[in-house]
Amino acid sequence: MMYQYDEQDQQLLNERVAQFREQTSRFLNGTLADDAYRTLRLMNGVYIQKLAPMLRVAVPYGLLSSDQLRKIAELAQRYDKGYVHFTTRQNIQFNWPALENIPDIAEGLATVQMHAIQTSGNCIRNTTSDHYAGIAPDEIEDPRPYCEIIRRWSTLHPEFAYLPRKFKIAVSGATSDRAATQLHDIGLYIKKNEQGDIGFEVLVGGGLGRTPIIGKTIKSFLDQYDLLSYLEAILRVYNQYGRRDNMYKSRIKILVKSMGVEAFSQQVEAEWEHLKNSDLKLDKQQIALAKSHFTPPAYNTKHNAANLAHAMANNSDFANWVKYNTTEHKNEHYQAVTISLKAPNVAPGDITTAQMDFVADLADEFSFGLLRSTHRQNLILGDVSKDQLHALWSKLKEQNLATANIGMLTDTICCPGLEFCSLANASTIPLAEELNERFNDLDYLYDLGSINLNISGCMNACGHQDVGHIGILGVDKKGVEWYQITLGGSSCNEAYLGDRLGRAIAKNQLINSIEQIIQVYVAERTAEENFLETYRRIGITPFKEKVYANN
Repeated sequence: MMYQYDEQDQQLLNERVAQFREQTSRFLNGTLADDAYRTLRLMNGVYIQKLAPMLRVAVPYGLLSSDQLRKIAELAQRYDKGYVHFTTRQNIQFNWPALENIPDIAEGLATVQMHAIQTSGNCIRNTTSDHYAGIAPDEIEDPRPYCEIIRRWSTLHPEFAYLPRKFKIAVSGATSDRAATQLHDIGLYIKKNEQGDIGFEVLVGGGLGRTPIIGKTIKSFLDQYDLLSYLEAILRVYNQYGRRDNMYKSRIKILVKSMGVEAFSQQVEAEWEHLKNSDLKLDKQQIALAKSHFTPPAYNTKHNAANLAHAMANNSDFANWVKYNTTEHKNEHYQAVTISLKAPNVAPGDITTAQMDFVADLADEFSFGLLRSTHRQNLILGDVSKDQLHALWSKLKEQNLATANIGMLTDTICCPGLEFCSLANASTIPLAEELNERFNDLDYLYDLGSINLNISGCMNACGHQDVGHIGILGVDKKGVEWYQITLGGSSCNEAYLGDRLGRAIAKNQLINSIEQIIQVYVAERTAEENFLETYRRIGITPFKEKVYANN
């Protein structure tokens, strides 16, 4: 079902909590300097934000249990303001904890096998994956066992604790890339060779932020048993040659671009020669052990399709929710259900303690006690019997969690922005609220079809604006908030970086500009086209002419 810590895992976690408690105590009583503590707190997921510290909690490959969600709710109620935020990297953020209470939060997390280790700092961050891992019909191989192998290898790795910059790995195991694999420092696509052996296509040098770049393939097929040794070779080359004199040029994407993909690949291959037959080489037993933690639950083989069809025929709201918020499952009797955290008047990705307790109970009742977090800041119950969909929908409505807008314009990715983040140049959450007010007709949204709108408050691109079908980036102009718009981005198989529409738009004109972009799309699309397809066909000019005619 999901990975369970062994004694060694738990001991490491408990000792790390005690260590960080002592470090925090020393800082608070003035015996540990701020610069020294800064490095230590970042390695434990603690940022100092605009108004309060922020604690980022790892959710490895987006999978968590109902007990873990209940613990998060309990800690948020006790030490925060009664809610948490889900991020685009499938993690959880506490936005208002007092610094002196963070060790207590860490201790509470440890009781349910959770932590904030390496969710910040210049180290290997939480490995992400497809939020439908293990249940997707188009899956070649479940990526979660390999993610877990990477997690164990990378956690507190002594050689990679102080890399030139942060480092992110994503693994995709399906034909459709739902993990934004090409936009990571290392991206791994599971594939099979002609003999049917499992391996990986390895990409390096992807990333967003100040210099967005699509990752490049450096190995078309890496045998599964060589996974860790090859990753170690890549990290060693980066650790040796990555720049430390300029934080804006320190990511591996800049190194790969400056060296060239071929030269970088040659360096990795040379380093790998020393590692490929070392203790890092995996064997069948290690992979089988990892896979044993992710066995399918005891699925019900009985399903009455007529019941679901009847319920959908008699309730259009329910039918829309099934169409837009549920996804096909490997097992024909089940669906994956996305719980929208994008209801009107709610900050995208936020969920209250009451809602978390409620969702945890639903996970136990409907989905074998497991949940998944997504890259678009929603939650998933991955294993819901089709016979139970109507009952689940009825309960989700009670807590404002049944908004049927997944994949629609208001299913917005949104960073915390100027309201929380000390790095932000502009507001984001009020824009998402205004967008919901302007586009509040679900039938109209359904007619528009799939549109990914992503908002970031600064160049760090936590909201992934560069790969949004419509991307919004907040910029500062002499203390005034303005916004740049990009069009045509995508994080899927054919990844694209969006094209900049033109000069920045004033805050009070931004939603009008989005509406004008939608008007061009509606006027120009063919019956079968979605937004991205229309944009690819007609290009940016008609959108630019419409938006800047009155700006």
